[in-house]
Formats: sequence, structure tokens, C-alpha cells
Amino acid sequence: MPMPVNVAVIYYSSTGTVATMAKAVAEYAEKAGAQVRLRRAAELAPQAAIDSNAAWAANTRATADIPEASPDDMIWADAVIFGTPTRFGNVTSQLKQFLDTLGGLWQAGRLADKVYSGFTSTSTAHGGQESTLLALYNTVHHFGGILVPPGYTDPAKFVDGNPYGTSHVSGQGDIPVGEQTLTAARIQAERVVKFTRAIKQGLAAES
Repeated sequence: MPMPVNVAVIYYSSTGTVATMAKAVAEYAEKAGAQVRLRRAAELAPQAAIDSNAAWAANTRATADIPEASPDDMIWADAVIFGTPTRFGNVTSQLKQFLDTLGGLWQAGRLADKVYSGFTSTSTAHGGQESTLLALYNTVHHFGGILVPPGYTDPAKFVDGNPYGTSHVSGQGDIPVGEQTLTAARIQAERVVKFTRAIKQGLAAES
């Protein structure tokens, strides 16, 4: 029987692009044999700001049943795949706030030796995809985590061209997530599950 693997997909999405990507990543991880928790970072924006954007308000309603991320999800997970749209080349404040609540777990060594990976979206092709994921991965180094990016490990990765993580160009929200992004999400999810299982098996064999 394969080694069980727990994968938490923790994301923030305002208008829904990253939410769609997160659901795809979670689905592909599950198909690869993982137990999956899909979790959203808590919203920080005031309701007035949300209501001023129809897509934002619609996504808030559509994802209301997805539980908010908690430190317990990090403890449970063998691998964590974070998702965030870019904010000036960095992660969103909502996801950053969640990361900032993990200091106690970090001090206790509870975040080390897990697999981490990430995905993002931008309005334009050069709108901060790489810098956002690299900024996110700085946190992984501090955790003592094991970074598993997709790299160019599949011919399809030479099509989307992003070795750092799955990414999508959303325009002004008018470019839906399509097959190229979904293929990248599948490759990344499968790779995370594969190496998380291998690492767990190796650690179990040593103990």
C-alpha cells in the first residue's frame, strides 16, 4: 500500500482566478493519491471594497463554504502548496498574514521537513509571476522546508515556461483559466505528491 500523503492547498483569491487554480491543484493532488485539504486565507479587505467589484463579491460568495486556513492545517500537512495572486511582485497581504501567524509552529520546529510549492496569477505576462513565487519561497527557506517546484520536468513545461510554479495571466479577469494552466497545475501537483511520498518513505525507513 502506498505511503499516505497529506497535502494542504492554502490560497488567497480575490476575483476567483487563484481559487480556480487552487481547486484544480487540490483535485490533481487527490487524483495522485493524496489526502487533501483545500483552505483559503482569511479576507482582510472591508466589505465595501469587496462589494465595489462584482467579480470579487461573486468569488467571496462562491467560496464561502471553503474553510479558512489555520495553523492546524500546517501541522496536518506533509506538503503545502500555496497560491496567491501577485501584489506588486509579492504575495498578498491576506496570505502573508496567515504566514505571520505561524511563528509559534516555526519556533517549535513544526514547519520543517515538509514539502512546499506555490502558484500565482498576474494581469500581464511580466506582471510579477517569478518574483511573487520567489518571495513566497523565501519563507520556505526560513521554515526549513523542502522546495519542490515543477521545473522543466515535463515537455508541457516548455509551453507555459514557468519553472517556479503554475502561473496564469488573467488580464483584467477576462482571461479564464485554460488547458495550459490546468496542465501545469497537474504536473506540479503530481510532482509534489510523488516527492512527498518518497521523502516520507525514506524518513520512515531510517527511523
